[in-house]
Amino acid sequence: MADQPNQPMPTQATTEEAEGAAKSMKANTLAGAIALTKGNPNREQANEQFAAVLKQERTENAAVAPLLETLWREYTSAQRSATFWQSLSDAEKDLSDKMSETNIQLKQNYMRLIQEQ
Repeated sequence: MADQPNQPMPTQATTEEAEGAAKSMKANTLAGAIALTKGNPNREQANEQFAAVLKQERTENAAVAPLLETLWREYTSAQRSATFWQSLSDAEKDLSDKMSETNIQLKQNYMRLIQEQ
């Protein structure tokens, strides 16, 4: 037995490092999915990335998976709502700007008319 080379035994530290790397990869994938939800064309890709994270979570911790799925649905719903209200706000701003321009133009036309008389 003395002739056998020393082979490292798996330690708790290497196991923790592997778990940490897996969690980091999962966190990065989830962060990427969250970033993709901010653009309308990317929603499908975001859902696909999240599905991969959810699948992994179901195998590792089945009790957490339903909560994670619920949180994702709520987050994407809130993101869609925020996008909708932002577009509505932008449309309202454009309308207000046009009304202001028209009002200024009407005042200028009125002043010219008064000056001509």
